[in-house]
This record gives sequence, C-alpha cells and structure tokens, in this order.
Amino acid sequence: MRQIPPKRRRLTPVWRAVIEVAFIVFLFYSNLLMGEFTAANGRGKSLWQGLVNVFSVTNLGIALVSAFIGYVVFEYLRKKL
Repeated sequence: MRQIPPKRRRLTPVWRAVIEVAFIVFLFYSNLLMGEFTAANGRGKSLWQGLVNVFSVTNLGIALVSAFIGYVVFEYLRKKL
C-alpha cells in the first residue's frame, strides 16, 4: 500500500530571510571572536574580555549590513542559477 507523504510547511520568505541573516551574523561574530583570541592571546585574557571587545555597536552595524548584502547576493544567485 502506498503512503501519502505528509505535507511539509514551507517557511515564509520573511522567516527564511531572518534565519539566513541571523546565520550570517553568527558566522561574523564567531569569526571575529576567534580572531580576537588569535591576535591577542595574552596571558590572563578571558572569554569575558574577548566578548566585551567583540560585541560593540560598530561591529553589530557591520555585521547587519554585511549580512543583508550577503543575503541579497545569495538570493540573486539562487534565482539566477
């Protein structure tokens, strides 16, 4: 007997954009934090000090702008290919 697969709900374009932008921001911050520790891996440097240096308003602005640019570029390429 053949079973009918359940219908999968698709994400709305807005939720998909939010998830993709959030993932790009996550990658930006993780890369920034790793760079913070490799560039200045002094003795006594703690995770808290690295987080304070990384999470600033300037970095948040850079992350959001680059995430939106990345999202637009990937959407363009996804539709083009």
